[in-house]
Amino acid sequence: MRRTILGSIALATALTITAFSPALAGPPWIAIEYPANPFDQASRDAFLTVRTYHHGEMIAKTVTGTAEGVVNGKRQSMRLDIRPGSQTGMYVVRWQKPAAGRWVLVINSGSQGITDATAVVEISPTGTVASVNVPTRTIANGWISPRPVASAEIDALLEGRALVSAGMQYRANR
Repeated sequence: MRRTILGSIALATALTITAFSPALAGPPWIAIEYPANPFDQASRDAFLTVRTYHHGEMIAKTVTGTAEGVVNGKRQSMRLDIRPGSQTGMYVVRWQKPAAGRWVLVINSGSQGITDATAVVEISPTGTVASVNVPTRTIANGWISPRPVASAEIDALLEGRALVSAGMQYRANR
């Protein structure tokens, strides 16, 4: 009887570890594709696409984002139109830069209301992508993992200072 109980516990533990091992294998990731693929019906005419990953595998997540801007000295924020794309883990962002202002897109992926990765997309004065950054930190076992983005970092980008993923280091744009 005791062996049966111990065997059942061992089997349940092994199945649990096997079932959840992809979730424990490594951190999440978010990637930006620009320009969007015009040959994919789902992303045609989109500004860019987002891909969400967990340990290298594309996986469906909740993706949200805002366009953060400064127009005539006033801060503005608008929700981005983000829709599922043609593949699991792919999302389409439809956005057009307003005529005036400096803009940064902040795109988050996660699940159950928790953000696990953020891409910060700096927009050039002509409305194209100037840079993409996924701020990171090193975690256990040497993994590189996305880290939260502070609102001060977004403010700095809108003021013309660059975001560096290793921390809050800035340089003046020339």
